[in-house]
Amino acid sequence: MDTRLLEWLSQARHMGASDLHLSAGLPPMVRHLGQLQALAHPPLSPDQMPALLASALPDWPASNSLQPTLGADKLPTHAQDHDTAVSVDDLGRFRVNVFAQQRGWSSVWRAIPAAIPSLQDIGAPPVLRDWAMHANGLLLVTGATGSGKSTTLAALLHHLNTTQALHILTLEDPIEFEHSSQRSLVQQRSVPGHCASFDLALRAALRQDPDVIMVGELRDLTTIRLALAAAETGHLVLASLHTRSATQAVERLVDVFPAEEKSLVRSQLSLSLLAVVTQTLCLHKDGQRRVAAHEVLYATPAVRHLIRENKTAQLPNALQTGAQFGMQTLAQSLEKLVTSQTISPAEANRHVT
Repeated sequence: MDTRLLEWLSQARHMGASDLHLSAGLPPMVRHLGQLQALAHPPLSPDQMPALLASALPDWPASNSLQPTLGADKLPTHAQDHDTAVSVDDLGRFRVNVFAQQRGWSSVWRAIPAAIPSLQDIGAPPVLRDWAMHANGLLLVTGATGSGKSTTLAALLHHLNTTQALHILTLEDPIEFEHSSQRSLVQQRSVPGHCASFDLALRAALRQDPDVIMVGELRDLTTIRLALAAAETGHLVLASLHTRSATQAVERLVDVFPAEEKSLVRSQLSLSLLAVVTQTLCLHKDGQRRVAAHEVLYATPAVRHLIRENKTAQLPNALQTGAQFGMQTLAQSLEKLVTSQTISPAEANRHVT
């Protein structure tokens, strides 16, 4: 790996940055506590980027049918984005996305924590431990990009792996946290790579005797359909979704289906949904770290009825009044963080939707 790239990744790790951005025509940048800041380095020229990336990602040029010497003026009309994950000696693991833009090639290096955190470490809702013990159902972790969904899913899997004897199968693009089998048998599949697509991997998973299936992200109709079927047929399915509230998550799962299927899907979802945890990261009052605020929806009989009858507009009311089941709205979670002096009132206001 290029020594300059090693230095930037090392700086990002030591700062506690979540991401390193390398963009042709600009200096390297890191995202620290949610804010971008440039590192002390001259702008990267378009001609430097291909060799720099190829030094760390040997499969990247082949995936784009490009020679590593191509610059911005020789980018193909339809350059392919490239997703992968790499382990760097002494620095840990990084999720990498490479893409073409106006000035040339760019990449984003997401720092994956070296150790898998516990649910307690990340401040996850306590009820999450209980819900993860269910034998079947769909448990969703949702939020905006960079809100810590992958970390929460990894902590959930780690909890199951260390407390139960299960067969845990993960389908990821790419594999981020690496789990070693402990009490459970954990098998991780990269999609594409170990399987051509998420839908094919999910179809195959139903024949591979899993107890728990983790889907990195529910992206399309076919994957959602298969995830619901897996949850309905006796598997615990953990998955992430890009939505900013629990209500939006329920609506998104239904809205991807054709109109003639929506009623059936609402009925299916009302039976298979276990819970939705939506999270957002807030700046701690000390200004040195971030903490998560959570909206938590549990599929009580009343919630299942609202989903089945297409009354999702009433779900926020169920969240507000469902404290005995571990439910809360995002506003209630933010209020608790303010009351405990974990975050400032101004920071809470930034996240109120």
